[in-house]
Amino acid sequence: MISVPERTRPDPDDPTSRPQESVDDYPRPPLLERVPWDIQVVFAGEAVARSTRALRVCETFGAPVYYLPPEDVRTELLTHAPGGSFCEWKGRAAYWTVEVDGRRAERAAWSYPDPTPRFQALKGHLAFYVSRMDACTVDGDEAEPQPGGFYGGWVTPEIHGPIKGAPGTEGW
Repeated sequence: MISVPERTRPDPDDPTSRPQESVDDYPRPPLLERVPWDIQVVFAGEAVARSTRALRVCETFGAPVYYLPPEDVRTELLTHAPGGSFCEWKGRAAYWTVEVDGRRAERAAWSYPDPTPRFQALKGHLAFYVSRMDACTVDGDEAEPQPGGFYGGWVTPEIHGPIKGAPGTEGW
């Protein structure tokens, strides 16, 4: 893990004054960093997760993905979902279904039970698809889902550039 980035707003009344991040500046292999920002996940009117101890993975042309420690996630709302996927950098992922008051979001979260040595810090942490939750925020800024259905990046106002995931970009 590297630096703890600041998420400052030089002029809090002007959301465009925030330092911008370009996804084409993110490295490959991905960057793993601890972030102190207030990360929230809401589903069916309930706070499913909230943390100021998240990890963030930034990979070239992908929106950042936030991984929250299990202590900051209401894991009683999660059940293991069938199937999995494989990341060349992080290893094999397990998926989780979120259920609140009878409302379900299938395969809405994922984790790396046994990540590769470089990404051991992710062990046990959970990431959520913005598109399957009611709201996901970073320091109060609502995130939009990364294009496409596979990647789980969170697009917040300071993130820009060509973001992979839309048809024709999956191979970037």
